[in-house]
Amino acid sequence: MGTPIPVNIVTGFLGSGKTTLLQRLLRAPQMARTVVLINEFGEIGLDHLLVERVDEALVLLQNGCICCSIRDDLKSALRGLLSRRERDEIPAFDRVVIETTGLADPGPVLYTLLGEPVVRHNFRLANVVTTVDALNAELHLSRNPEGVKQVAAADRLVITKTDLADPMQTAAVRDRLARINASAEILDATEVGFDTEQVLAEQTRDLTPLMRFRPHIGDPKPAPDSTQGLQHNASVASLSLALDEPLDWTAFGIWLSLLLHRHGDNVLRVKGILQVQDTAAPVFINAVQHIVHPPQHLERWPTADHRSRIVFITRGIDHALLARSLEAFSHSRVAARADA
Repeated sequence: MGTPIPVNIVTGFLGSGKTTLLQRLLRAPQMARTVVLINEFGEIGLDHLLVERVDEALVLLQNGCICCSIRDDLKSALRGLLSRRERDEIPAFDRVVIETTGLADPGPVLYTLLGEPVVRHNFRLANVVTTVDALNAELHLSRNPEGVKQVAAADRLVITKTDLADPMQTAAVRDRLARINASAEILDATEVGFDTEQVLAEQTRDLTPLMRFRPHIGDPKPAPDSTQGLQHNASVASLSLALDEPLDWTAFGIWLSLLLHRHGDNVLRVKGILQVQDTAAPVFINAVQHIVHPPQHLERWPTADHRSRIVFITRGIDHALLARSLEAFSHSRVAARADA
């Protein structure tokens, strides 16, 4: 099979504009060898692009893309595409885009891509793109935990309907998103156009957001009735840490495993670039709840600052305790910024 096929996940709450964004991206010539996987074909709204129905669940689009309805689980859909390609039943493809339903938690999709052996051997996660409606973001993020998880899982956040929103409202949404997910790149849908590279490029292509500290805003307050371990409430916040000394890879791996094993449901996202002992180049780490991506060894540091940088997106976890715990395991002074 050669190099695993990149997979982009496009998610976002109901009505946030992910289908519209997908329509625009599919018009780009470089998307011609793409498979689009959706939960139910009737909801995708790509009828004007359709040219031929291959079977009940599969259609070919005018630009050459394949659009497939997921009527079984994702694992079966991906393995089925490989089999059909090998039998020349469908055209060759070199990218997969998965559009989730508006109420989906991206976690199970990520688990399938990273945890199922056959899928992991043939496909690789490129990035997670989450659309956010500028007009209704505050309502969605305040009332729907799925919307918060979609934002937390994102490598790129695309704010939609900015042409209909007041500039101050859009600025407030951008600020809210940056506080929830400090490591994600935030884009304006009106400025993206058909730039598939800007939206779908793999997550390690630009680590600038990860290297940037944000002003100290405050730490989520723990629930008063919680007495054991890391304390919890309903708040979701982003915490950025920098460590001065190179990390012992084994000790850090044990610490992260213990953290996710005990608090994985409330550690929505971990993303970091690490300075590891006896290694010149940095290591990129990425985890969503209990799901840990394979670490990537990068060719070089993106900036002159070679300190380890880690961003945590947590729900109701005492950030001061988390930082002290990592400091104790790593034997390195930890500088912290909390985006509450």
